[in-house]
Formats: sequence, structure tokens, C-alpha cells
Amino acid sequence: MRSFRFLLAARAAAATAVGLIVLSAATLFTLKLVLDRELDSGILSVASIQAASLADGPSGDMHFHEWELTPEEAASVRDLVQYAQVWDADGTSLLRSRYMTADLPVDEASLFRASAGEVVWARQDFEGAAVRTVFYPLERLGLAHQTHVLQVAAPLARRDEMLRRAGVFLLLLTVSLTSATFGGAWWLADRAVRPIHEVMDQAEEIGARSLDRRIHAYADATEYRRLVQVLNTMLGRLQLGFEAQRRFTADASHELRSPLTAMRGEIEVALRRDRSPAEYRDVLKSTLEEVERLSDTSDELLTLARSDARVLVAAPEDIDAAEVVRSVLDRLGGRAAGRSVVLAFRADDHVAAKVDPGMLGRIAWNLVDNAIRHARTRVEVEVAAPEGVLEVVVRDDGPGLGDMDPDDLFGRFFRADQARTPDGTAGGTGLGLAIVRALAEAHGGSASAAPGDGGGSVFTVRMSQVLSEHQEE
Repeated sequence: MRSFRFLLAARAAAATAVGLIVLSAATLFTLKLVLDRELDSGILSVASIQAASLADGPSGDMHFHEWELTPEEAASVRDLVQYAQVWDADGTSLLRSRYMTADLPVDEASLFRASAGEVVWARQDFEGAAVRTVFYPLERLGLAHQTHVLQVAAPLARRDEMLRRAGVFLLLLTVSLTSATFGGAWWLADRAVRPIHEVMDQAEEIGARSLDRRIHAYADATEYRRLVQVLNTMLGRLQLGFEAQRRFTADASHELRSPLTAMRGEIEVALRRDRSPAEYRDVLKSTLEEVERLSDTSDELLTLARSDARVLVAAPEDIDAAEVVRSVLDRLGGRAAGRSVVLAFRADDHVAAKVDPGMLGRIAWNLVDNAIRHARTRVEVEVAAPEGVLEVVVRDDGPGLGDMDPDDLFGRFFRADQARTPDGTAGGTGLGLAIVRALAEAHGGSASAAPGDGGGSVFTVRMSQVLSEHQEE
């Protein structure tokens, strides 16, 4: 698998190479146009001068105005020499430069067009070399020259050599800059990914037993600093989650071990000697209480596990919420009376709601049971459905929340200080209020706690998916 550095460097180098190739091609094309324009301008100037001086001698004979060069001298500077030759319309050579050893190649079609008065350009080969040629009509010199055409040619060797050198230079420049870009991009990519490697190396060293460690990679870019911050924040959340899971596991083990230990102790004592049927009955009754306690704890743990797995789904039904809560109060009436606590219920005759009746009953049971344990003399329960949201409010006149964080009350295995209960016992498994919140959230609602106006505590559960009486009609 290719590394990020190689990919970044290769892409940067490829982009540079493509850009330079396009620029080089445009440069060579422009240079060629400029050179051809200058060459054509020079050839045309020579043709005009030669045409003007062609018949200016005293005898009227045609002659060229040219350097006094021998053929040998002309051969030594052939790249600088421009050749000239006069043709008749039928292709007969009338005059040529003195240092030419052979006639220029003639193009009959170009010669015909030029004899008709048109200036014609062509590219030809002369003596093994490419030349640029112009066929220049001489009709303006007089009637005697109406069918005469002046052909002037210049070698393209210097132009081609200049283009070749420019092409080689641009090629070397492209290769050099592309290589430099690849190297520079590799260096920049290496600097860019170095903090990432540090982050990965440190992250790989962090395991379930070292979640208290944090990533301390140097990063001089805002994005990298934010990445490190996000990862450290995530590690913090994972650490809190693992610690909560460890505490939950330890507390659950303790809650399950306690009844099992009590059952084992009572059974072992009962088996040490023969006992009467009444004694065995007492042992079985005590064991049954522990089994019930163990079953309740297991059910509560299962409910919370389903909530954590997001499979705790409510099955809403159209019910009378007031009737469901009232039946819960009837079942808890004996327990309240045993603690000298008065239960007061306030609700409309009919509170139509679309919620899970089993979950609503469990919420009411846990809230009221908790309030009975902490109340001194009175517990008030109110059920209403304002604005389509079912509300269950439970108030007690107990010691209140004090300096406790209300959210802590809904933590798993949370137990109030024994001094804050009238009988001096914490009671319960510490899972009741956690289940209340989980069931409320299964309805898209919430559970909260707050100090009461005149002391005590107020617990409020809000559940959505409610149909008011008006909506039901």
C-alpha cells in the first residue's frame, strides 16, 4: 500500500510536470512563431531589395545586389546566406546568385501563382538542408518583367537549432523542477505526517489498563492540535465508561454475591444437625426471600443491560395513565402504612396516554417506593399530561437532596447516606432510579430530581408519545 508521503509527492510532481510540459509546448510554439515571423520578414526584405536593384544597372541587364563572395566563402557561411534566383513563368532560370552551385528547387504551382502577381511562401529542401522560400512577382518592374518571378530562400538550420536548444533547455528545466517538486513535496509530506505517526504510536500504546494516559504529540497546525484534543477527549470518555463499567460489574457482583452468601450460610447451618420441620420451614422462607431479592436484582440488571444495548423498546398502548399509577399506589399502601407514611394522589379522572403500561407501572413503583423509604410522613403523587407529554411527579417530605448532585441519584447502585433515611437504612439495590431514567428514555423522555419548595425532594418523569383527551376524541 502506497504511503501518504509518496502519493502526495507523486501528485505534486505530476501536477508540476503537466504544468511545465504545457508551458514548454506553449513557449516553443510561441518561439517558433516569432522566429518564423522574423525569418519571413528578413526574406521579404531581401526580396524587396533584390527586386528594386535587379534592373538598375546602366545596361539594363538583370543582376543581384549581393556580397562579393566566392563559392568557397559562401559555403563557409551558408547558414547566413540567403539565396536568390529569377525564373521565367515557364520555369526557365534567368539569373541566380553567383555563389550558388545549383538551381533552387522550383514549385510549378507556386511559380504559376507568383507569375500571376501573388506572393507565395513555401518550405523546401536545398542541397540537403531545409529552406524557407518566397516567390516574389516582378511585374511591377515593367512590361519586360511581367512573367518573371524572383525566388529568395533562406536556410532554416539556425532556426531549427535554436528551437532544438530551447526544447532541450525546457526539457531539462521540466525534469529538474519536477524532481525538485517531488523532493520538496516529500519533505513537506514527511513534516505533515510526522505528528500523525506520533499520535498513532502513542495511541497504539494505550490499552484498556492504561486509559488514564493521554496523547502528547507536538503539532504546529491547528488541525493537528484539534485532532489531539479530540482523541484525548475521546480517551477521557472511554476512561469514564470503563471505570463506570468496572464499578457496575463490581457492584453487581456484590449484589449477587450477598444473597448467595446468606443462602449458603443458612443452608450450611441447617445441615449441621437434624432440625424440626418448623426450623426447616424458617430456613426455606429466609432462602426464598434471598432468592426473590436475587431475582429482582437480576431483572433490574437485565433491564439496564438492554437499555445499554439500545434494545429496550417501549410498546405504547392507549391507556388511562392515572389508573395505572393508582393501582401501583394501592399495592404500596401497606408498605407506606408500615412506615407511617401517608400516600396522596392527585390526577384528573382520566389521563389518556399512549405509553407502555408495564414500563409506566414500573416507573411509578420505583419512584413511590423510593419516596416511602425517605419520607417522614407524606408522599404526594401527581399524574398529568400537559401539552401532550405525560408527567409523573412524586414529592416527599424527607431530608431532601442536601449537597448531592441530582444526576448522581440516577446512577447505578447509588445509595443515599443511611442517615438520610428515617429508619437509618439505605435499603434497595441502588438500581431503581437508574431503571426509571432508562424506561423514561425508552419513551423519548427524561427523569430528573430537584429539592422541594418546603424541603424534601421532587422527582419528575416526562414521557412522550401521549394522547390528550382532546386528541383522542
